[in-house]
This record gives sequence, C-alpha cells and structure tokens, in this order.
Amino acid sequence: MMGARRGKGNLKNTINDVGSSASQNSKSMNAGKGQEITGVTLPSKGQLKGWEFGEGARIACANVDDTFYGIQGSCPRCAFDLWKGDVIYDDPGWEDLPRIACPTCSTTFSLKNGKHGPPIKRKGLSAFVGNLAKSATAQDSGKDAQAYLITLDEDGRVYCRER
Repeated sequence: MMGARRGKGNLKNTINDVGSSASQNSKSMNAGKGQEITGVTLPSKGQLKGWEFGEGARIACANVDDTFYGIQGSCPRCAFDLWKGDVIYDDPGWEDLPRIACPTCSTTFSLKNGKHGPPIKRKGLSAFVGNLAKSATAQDSGKDAQAYLITLDEDGRVYCRER
C-alpha cells in the first residue's frame, strides 16, 4: 500500500499503459490539463507523496518550491516504491534538477522528464542494500521512468497528464 492515506485516489478516466492511444489523448483532456484526479492530497512543500489508483496504477508526486512533479510510482530498475525515495532539488553537483532517488537501488530519475541518471551515494546498510539491488538489476539500469505533469487549478482540482 501507499502509506497513510484515507483511501485510494480516483482518476475520472483510468491511467492507461504508457504508449497506449488512450493515454496519448489525456494530453488534450480538460483544455490540455490532462485527467482530473479526485480523492488525493498534494504534498507539502519539499515533500513527496504516493498515490494509487484503480488496478494498481501508482504515481509519486513531489512538491519542489510549489511546483508539482509526478513520476511513475515504482522504480523501473528494481520495482521498489519511488515515493519512499529522496528528492534532490538544491544540490549543485547534480544536473537536471529536481531528481528523485530510489530508496533501494539509489538510481536517480529526473522529475521533469523521467530520464535515469547517476545513483545517489548512500552510507551504511542503505549502501549495502543498494549495491545488492544494483547488481541484481544491472540489465535494467538504463530504463527511464514515466514523468507526469501535475497541476492544480483555481478551483482546487488536481490534474495529471504525461509529459
């Protein structure tokens, strides 16, 4: 499950598999805002939340300086929940900020476009587990994540569309 939440979020229309014709049409829905999401709360500034929708669709949503970013809920490399990861938004050593780091394999993904990047360096047990996950999932190291544009309109409605 996606942590402490009151219930599953709900899309007015179901999020379809990446690349399907129905998901491509979501870009033109609601004057280009995408699909309306109901039953979710947006993360506070600097925070990350996980949303789950019918039939197992998941999105991790981050609030970076009051701009909302969405990315697929599971890591393309190790399949762990990205919403439990770390948001990197103010480190000058990174390109293409903001980024999210998987809590298991430490691979980073751009919140703007989903492109994979270098892993975040961890210490202790987290580093040990991350190294095991990286070696076990080496064939998936070049996979990118699906990024989403999350918007909030003046009436408080939340919308989601693929980037």
